Amino acid sequence: MSSFDVIVIGAGPAGEVAAGDLAQRGYSVAVAESQLVGGECAFYACMPSKALLRPGEVIAEARRVPGAPQGPLDVAAALERRDEVIHRLDDAGQAEWLEHRQIALLRGHARLAGELAVSVDGERHEARRAVIIAVGSRASIPAVAGLEQARPWTNREATTAPAVPRRLIVIGGGPVGVELSQAYCELGAHVVLLEAADRLLSGEEDFVGQQIADALREAGVDVRLGVKLDSVARDAKGVTVTLSGGALVEADELLVAAGRDPRTDDLGLESVGIDAGGPIEVDDTMRVAQMPWLFAIGDVNGRALLTHAGKYQARVAAAVIDGEDARAVADTHGVPRVVFTDPQVAAAGLTLAQALDRGLDASAYDGETSSTAGASFHGRDTPGTCRIVVDEQRGVIVGVTFTGSEVAEWLYGASVAIAGEVPLERLREAIPAFPTRSEVWLDLLQQRRVKLRDGAKER
Repeated sequence: MSSFDVIVIGAGPAGEVAAGDLAQRGYSVAVAESQLVGGECAFYACMPSKALLRPGEVIAEARRVPGAPQGPLDVAAALERRDEVIHRLDDAGQAEWLEHRQIALLRGHARLAGELAVSVDGERHEARRAVIIAVGSRASIPAVAGLEQARPWTNREATTAPAVPRRLIVIGGGPVGVELSQAYCELGAHVVLLEAADRLLSGEEDFVGQQIADALREAGVDVRLGVKLDSVARDAKGVTVTLSGGALVEADELLVAAGRDPRTDDLGLESVGIDAGGPIEVDDTMRVAQMPWLFAIGDVNGRALLTHAGKYQARVAAAVIDGEDARAVADTHGVPRVVFTDPQVAAAGLTLAQALDRGLDASAYDGETSSTAGASFHGRDTPGTCRIVVDEQRGVIVGVTFTGSEVAEWLYGASVAIAGEVPLERLREAIPAFPTRSEVWLDLLQQRRVKLRDGAKER
């Protein structure tokens, strides 16, 4: 048996950040991990999916810019680069990162074994100060007849596949579904995307789903909305999906991208009186209720299933363990999110519908992403929409959405405005450089100024 100040269960991004922060603060820390150090994001999600998307994105950008070299996508080179990005599923570099910070790595399956105790493959370890659960989530498999038996891909198989299937069915029109639909279409697969809702990316502004559906269809993806699955079967020829109306969709492989489930099974939660199966409920300090020694961060607590949200929560938990009065506030209403399709979708905070549902006196102000002089360098008339959602009573931005080419990097400024509750009149004093696309902020802020002026005249 060994003991540490803090034991972290799970070495994904959230667990790594928490461990690193605490080690830097002078605590002895151990991290328990049964799979790859670095977790889902580094090896099976964020990083490989963006590596698969990037070649097609660059080619699309070249098509929009006269004079840029153009040519076919080299599939073998794209897959090789993906393998480089994920270090060929070797976590030696990540483990070295822990070792350099004098963080002990406990290889094996960890379970809680009572208060301040963790068992790793049967070996007991004790924590003197805290235990942090950071085990993340796994892909959900919907309860459709034959689906599980058909051996579908999840994000793990899709992002690490050694070859591109000729035909691919994608179930789910959320971020994972639309990103991998576009990636595999650009890599040469015939892709059919099946979504039960009447639009893609249903958690975002209405115009987002339409623009992404249009882009996917233009690229060659067969997008079908409002469809229900009846059954799935696999045979020697491939996979067949039967829709509720009787229509058949056939492919070589099937990807399920229908949400995530927290990895709370077989975690020993019952040893401390917590029910397994769902997310672990925490307060804004990341503490589990009635257990001042136990914390849960990242996907496993269900607050915001995003890597950067988990890392933010990790810093909060580390500060609380160190005695600071820290609270997580930005992971429930202001968290940024990006869908790396072409066009990209970059959003932070609330949509207009969400703001109105919360009872805010909210208004939306829209502009075209291609409306500025700087936008001409990304291709004339490139599709895209910019929206700010304003709480009119307080005069602050509560939500931002951008669609268009390479708009993800715009998000940090928007997040600062939302998290800092910067008054719009003050925000007008921030001068964007010319010729950059960030001048779109001037157009959006001017729209509100005109509205206020016209309203004053009416009164």
